[in-house]
Amino acid sequence: MSFLSSLNISGSGLTASRLRMDVISENISNATTTRTENGGPYRRKMVIYEPAEQSPFQRIFASKLQQSGEQRGVKVTQIAEDQSDFVPVYDPSHPDANAQGYVMMPNVDPIKETIDMMSATRAYDANLTAFNAVKGMAVKALELGR
Repeated sequence: MSFLSSLNISGSGLTASRLRMDVISENISNATTTRTENGGPYRRKMVIYEPAEQSPFQRIFASKLQQSGEQRGVKVTQIAEDQSDFVPVYDPSHPDANAQGYVMMPNVDPIKETIDMMSATRAYDANLTAFNAVKGMAVKALELGR
C-alpha cells in the first residue's frame, strides 16, 4: 500500500464524517419542525456508510503493480429517513394540533443527536490524525533524499 492510497483512505473518511456531521446538524436544527414540504413533521435522517470499492481501472492498475485490489476507504451510499414513530405532545394552542390537542413532533432526540455528533467528530479527528501522520512520513522521506 502506497502512502498516496493511505491519504485517499483517510480523505474518504474525512468526507464521510463531514457529511454525517452536516446531517446531524440538520436533525438538531429541525428537532421542533412540525410542518415540512411533505405536510408532516420532520423525519430524522441517518447516513449509511459502505466500504469504497476501487474502480475497474484502479483494480487493473493495482494488479499490474502486484498490489492487492482490496476495498479501500469508505463512501456514503444513502441518507435514509428514520421510520420510527413521531412523538405526540399535548399542546391544543399549537396551529398543527389535531382535534384532541396533540401535536406530532419530529422523531429527533437531541441527546442522541449530540452523542452521534461526538462520535462523528471523533471519527473525523481520527482520520485527520492518520492523514497528518502519513503526510509527515512523506515529508520525512523527502528530507532523506536531500
